[in-house]
Amino acid sequence: MTDYNTLTVPEATAIQKTLKDQVIVTPFTGDIKLIGGADISFNKFSTTVYAGIVLLTFPDLKPVGYSLVRKEVLFPYVPGFLAFREVPALLEAWEQLPVKPDVLVVDGHGIAHPRKMGIASHFGVLAQHPTIGSAKKKLYGKYEEPGLQQNEHTLLTDKFDQPIGTVLRSKKNVKPIFVSPGHLTDIPTSLRILQQSIRNYRLPEPTRLAHNAVNSFRKGLINEGYTKAD
Repeated sequence: MTDYNTLTVPEATAIQKTLKDQVIVTPFTGDIKLIGGADISFNKFSTTVYAGIVLLTFPDLKPVGYSLVRKEVLFPYVPGFLAFREVPALLEAWEQLPVKPDVLVVDGHGIAHPRKMGIASHFGVLAQHPTIGSAKKKLYGKYEEPGLQQNEHTLLTDKFDQPIGTVLRSKKNVKPIFVSPGHLTDIPTSLRILQQSIRNYRLPEPTRLAHNAVNSFRKGLINEGYTKAD
C-alpha cells in the first residue's frame, strides 16, 4: 500500500478517484454470524491515532473480542480525507483479528462522500471485504428529514439526485444517523443490517462498542493487541 504519510492532498485526491472505480455496490446476500465495528480516536492536532475493531455475534450482538492498534500518522487532518489518517491503523487492527467478521461497520461514510470514497469504501476496497458506513453527521448529499419515530428513514442523494445512502432515525426523537454502502453492500442491505444492529442507543452496537474501546485505549485503560471479550 502507498505510504499515506508522504502524500499531498492532490495526490490523495487522485488515489480516491482510482479507488472509487473499484468500489462494488451490490446486495449483500451472505449469512452474518459475526459482525465487526471499527472506529478511531485521535486529537486532530496529534500525530497519534488509536484504532479499534470489535467483533460481535450476530444477530444477538454479544461481544467476542477487540483488536487495538496505536499508530503515528503524518497526513494532516483534512475533512473528506480522514481515511488517509485512519485506514493504515485500521488495516493493522484488521490483520490482528484471529477471525474476520462477515461484515464490518465503520464509523464514517461509505459512498456518501463527494468522491464516493469515504473511509468505509476506502477500507473495504483495500481489504476486499463487505463494509458499511455509519456516520453521526452528514458529509455530503441532500435529504428530507425522516419522521421522528424509530426506523423511519429517507434517501440521501447526491447533486444528480442519485441515491448514495439512507438517513435513519435509529431511536425515537433523536438525531438521525447516515448509513451508506462501503464496499460489496448496497443501500437496502446496509440499512437492514444497521437496523438489526441497534439496541438501546442511537448508534449501532458495532460502532458504539468500537468507540468505547478506542477511547478507553487512548486513556490507557486497556492494552494494545487482540483481547477476547470477558
